[in-house]
Amino acid sequence: MMSVVNRTGLGFFALSLLIIGLDQATKLWIVDNLMLHQDINILPVFDITYAQNPGAAFSFLGDAGGWQRWLFTGIALVISALLSYWIVKTPSEQKLLLTAYSLILGGAIGNVIDRMAYGYVVDFLHFYYQNWHFPAFNVADIAISCGAALLILEAILEHKKQSVDSTDHVEQ
Repeated sequence: MMSVVNRTGLGFFALSLLIIGLDQATKLWIVDNLMLHQDINILPVFDITYAQNPGAAFSFLGDAGGWQRWLFTGIALVISALLSYWIVKTPSEQKLLLTAYSLILGGAIGNVIDRMAYGYVVDFLHFYYQNWHFPAFNVADIAISCGAALLILEAILEHKKQSVDSTDHVEQ
């Protein structure tokens, strides 16, 4: 008899916890070892740079006066609750979908922890080329982006599967 953990996506919460741990450990190192805006050059196109982002992606609403902290925290908590529900309800065979949900959940919670503890998100991965600079980001942001990409991939694969299934049904 299979356990609930093996039949549902419950085991995928471990991936979310791994992301949260890695995200928070890297941010803690940054906060403890660098001053705000301090750079450590790693490559000609990449620095570790301590940045504080009170807004959302690309500092959206970063200068809104503080209310955005609670808005983004609330949105992230609602999304996290939905993702948690979907993880529990999704069959364990749907590994790509569960991985996507778990990555997004871990990233969302990682950034919520920052918003609650500091009032901003700690960013530090800074890519650039000559005068072009990509906004700094963090491990949580990578997890969210990868999770979103996997959701898109899952949707494409599911659409192709349904197309093949409907073609097979018509031919019979």
